[in-house]
Amino acid sequence: MKDRSGAEPDLELVERAKSIFRLLGEEYPCAKCELDYRNPFELLIATVLSAQCTDARVNQVTPALFAEFPDASSLSCAPRDRIEELIRPTGFFRAKTESILNLSRGLFERFDGEVPANLEDLITLRGVGRKTANVVLGNAFGVPGFPVDTHVGRLARRLGLTIQKDPEAVESDLNALVDRRDWTAFSHRLIFHGRRCCSAKKPACDRCPLSSLCPSSTV
Repeated sequence: MKDRSGAEPDLELVERAKSIFRLLGEEYPCAKCELDYRNPFELLIATVLSAQCTDARVNQVTPALFAEFPDASSLSCAPRDRIEELIRPTGFFRAKTESILNLSRGLFERFDGEVPANLEDLITLRGVGRKTANVVLGNAFGVPGFPVDTHVGRLARRLGLTIQKDPEAVESDLNALVDRRDWTAFSHRLIFHGRRCCSAKKPACDRCPLSSLCPSSTV
C-alpha cells in the first residue's frame, strides 16, 4: 500500500486504521449498505437518488419507480414528468431525473443495458462519480471500493487518517492505509458510526468506542 505521493504510509496510521476497523466491527457487526436493491441497476439508480437524501427516504421511493421502469431500457425512454413525480420526495428531483435518464441511456446505448463491473466504465456514465461507482462495485459486484461520502470524509479527518477534504484524495489516503479486501466494509462501518454516534454537529465522544484512538475526542 502506498499513499498519493507513492510513498509507504505511516505505520502508526496503518495500525490505527486496523484498530478502528476492528472496534467498529465489534460495534456494528451488521454494517452494510442501507439502500434496498435487487440488482446492480437498482443500486446504481438508488445511489444517485441518495445524494443529499436519507437512504430511508430513497427506499420509500424506489419500489414504485422500479415497478414502472425496471431496467435501463424502460427508464431511458420514460417520460420526464413521470420520473420527477415518482422521485420528488428525494429532493433535487429535476437534477436527479436528468442524471438517471442520462445514465440509463448510456447503459442502454453503450453497455447493452448492463451495469459495467469496473470503475473505468462506470464513471463514464453521466451523473456517476467515484463514490457512486464504488458503492455499486463493492455491494453489487463484490469488487473492493472505498466510497467516500460526507460521513466517511468527516470521520477520516477527525480520526486523523487524512487531512484531505477532496473526496478522491481522501479515498486515496484511506486506500493506502487499509487492506484492499476491507475497503467496502470499512466504508460501511464509518458510515454507520457517522450516522449513529459521530454526527457532524455534536459527536457523542462520551459513548464512542474510538475515543481512545481519536485525536479529536473530547473525552
